[in-house]
Order: sequence, then structure tokens, then C-alpha cells
Amino acid sequence: MAANWLPPVLLTASGRPVFLPGEIERCLLSAVDLEAEENPALPTLRSGLLVLTSHRILWIDESSSSGCAIPLAAVVHVFHPKKSLRNMFASPRVRIQVSTSPDGRVGEKGTRSEMVTIVMRGKTDPDVFYGRLLEVLRSRTWEASEESEGRERGSGSGEGSARVRMPVVGVSGILRKEQEMWESTDKSLQEAFHDLNALMSKAKEMVQLAENMRQKLLLGSNAQASANDDELGSKQEIQDWLLSVGIVSLVTKESAGALYHQQLSRQLADFVKLPLEKAGGMIALIDVYCLFNRARGTELISPEDLLQACALWEKFDVPVMLRKFDSGVMVIQNKAHSDDEVFARITSLAQKPDALLMGISPSDAALTLGIAPALAKEHMLTAESKGLLCRDVSPDGFRFYINLFKEIDPSDIYSIKTTGLVGAWVSATSTSG
Repeated sequence: MAANWLPPVLLTASGRPVFLPGEIERCLLSAVDLEAEENPALPTLRSGLLVLTSHRILWIDESSSSGCAIPLAAVVHVFHPKKSLRNMFASPRVRIQVSTSPDGRVGEKGTRSEMVTIVMRGKTDPDVFYGRLLEVLRSRTWEASEESEGRERGSGSGEGSARVRMPVVGVSGILRKEQEMWESTDKSLQEAFHDLNALMSKAKEMVQLAENMRQKLLLGSNAQASANDDELGSKQEIQDWLLSVGIVSLVTKESAGALYHQQLSRQLADFVKLPLEKAGGMIALIDVYCLFNRARGTELISPEDLLQACALWEKFDVPVMLRKFDSGVMVIQNKAHSDDEVFARITSLAQKPDALLMGISPSDAALTLGIAPALAKEHMLTAESKGLLCRDVSPDGFRFYINLFKEIDPSDIYSIKTTGLVGAWVSATSTSG
């Protein structure tokens, strides 16, 4: 459980941290302790997941789904890991000095300081973490907006001053002209990169805005179940648009290291919530692969990475699961998805008068269920294995009929019933004849 001396961290349903606007993961470490050396009264946080971001140092207790954070703005100094014969046989440690309030809470504008030790009990190179922590602290990303505003205010100074242009004469004139050309090129490059940085900053803001809208849609889906058709249509359009927007903080092999597949699995579980809601609780794995890679942009994942990430869901308490049909087709579905409800809708469709005569195809079931024909076919084959349907294979493809054999009495197979499914079939055939 997170301690009171550190600010709490919000977690998603899969255990991933909820990031601040513009916050990006930089490094992940497993089996990490946080100790307050100079204040034994503060509890030690043991064996958690440490996530270094551009804004905070996050510590997550995966067993209790809780976490806390050290804002990088509160870090006063970072001490280089000590290298000695004694430290060779102990867990690597990185000590940081943070500002705290009089009551011991870590914060940006504290009046006191506290030494916090990061103890790495896993197989981790402390120098690598130390280097990345210094890099993040020097970049001061959390102050990027203030710096950009100051840069814009200062960019206008000095540009209006007149510049005396000397005539191009002799070798010195040629050198002067070449120097002016280099200065002009350098200025153009600086302006180009300034515009590019501004564009990337705005892109991050738009991705964060889209992520917030996506979360609101997920939270409000149940509350708006009684909305009218126009509201539902606009919500559908917003969902389609949001599916093409990128993920805020991507899990990469560079940032996650050995925890890559574990964190990818959690991020994927959060990502598929909206597509699953749109698809009725089940979606083909190949469709998830396309949607997820489209959201990741240039940081694409391989099919093997996707399969490994889905397989790890069995170890995590997430609301989704990977399912493989007997035919080999793999899908992702909600754990709350009910096959019995799907079977009831399919058998109801198969009992209609036209279906009793001509049967139903996977396309017919797909229209009724609102899913892809390939998934509808898998549901119908499963219903056949449970004795609910019968299959007829012809050059035109698969046709499924309601199973009438269970309605026939083996001791009296020649008597014609006028009730039940057999009676409905007899009535449909006599009417068509």
C-alpha cells in the first residue's frame, strides 16, 4: 500500500499508471525498494515496480494495485552510485535528495529535505538508471510550456536592428558572403526545428485530449444507454475518430527493458476496451493487431509480441481475455461476454419461417449479431457442437438449420408432431408448397 509521505498515483484497470499531460515513460525497473534513510518513522516501500517518466518517479505495488510518486520537480540532487568492494555484494542503490514539507510529505515547494534511497533488487545496472534520471532532470520537461513561452517572448528582441551590409570585394568579401550564407542557413534550420518542436508539442496535447475523451466515453457508456438515435450516432462517430488517435505514452523495448511484454500486456488491455465495446464484446485478434499498431504510429509491434502480451492476461486481473476457437481462429473478448446469449439470438434467428426452409448463413448471423461474418461462423460452429444447429455444406457454402433431431422420439419416428419445432417446420414447408 502506498505511503502517506508520497503523493498517490492513479492506476488503470490493468494496473498501468495514469500519466499527466505530456508525460512519457523513460525507464522501468522491477523489484525496487524506496527507503527514507534519515527518517525511520517513514515506512519503507518494498518490492514494487519503478517507472521513471519525464515528470515523476512512480512506484507501483502490483499486488495491491496502488502506487505513489516522487515529482521530479521536488528532486534537489542525485548522488552517483557508490562503487566499492562492500557494495559489490549488496543491492545497487541510487540516493536522491528531495524537498519535503514540515510534516514530511514530498513536494515541489518544501522547506526541508529528505534522503530517499532507491534500492534495486533485480538485475539492473544502476549506472544506466542514474544516467537516464540525470537526462530527464536536465531536460526539465515539466517546465517545457514555460520555457517555450519565454522563448517566444525573447525571439522578437533584436530582430528589428538594422544591419550594415558591406560590399563584396576581394577574398575578404567572398569570405564575408560565405559567412552570411552560413548564418542564413543556420537561422532557417533553427526556425524549422522550432516549428517542428511546436508541432510535436501540439500533437502531444491533442493525443492527451483524445485519451481523456476516450476515457469519458468508456465511463459514460452505461449512463447514456437511453440516449436517442442522434446522440448514439454522434457518439459512434467520435469513437471511430478516437480509434485512429495515437497512444499517449507508448511502451517500448528501450524504456521497459525486461518488463516490455508485461507492460505491453497491461497497455493493450486498456486499449482494447473501446474497440470491444464497439464490436459487441468480441473482436478478432488480427483486427486488434491492426488497430493497436495504427495507434502506436512508428513504434510497431510484431505478431509474436502481440500473442505474448495477450497470453500474459491470465496472470493479471484484467477484464479481457484471449480465446481460441476449435478452428484455430483467435479473438479477444470481455470476460463478461456470454456465449449463451449469442446462442439464444442465433437459434431465434434459425427458427424463423424462412430460416426453417432455407437455413441461415454466417452473413445472416453477422447482420443479426453485429459482428464480422468470420466470427459469426465460429459462433455457429460452436452452437453446432452443442447440438443447437445442424450444418449443410454445399457449393454455395455453409447453411445452418435448427436441430430438429432432438425433437424426434426414437420409439415413434414416423408420427408427425404438430407442436414444437417440428410442428413449426411442418407448417413452414406446407405453406411454401
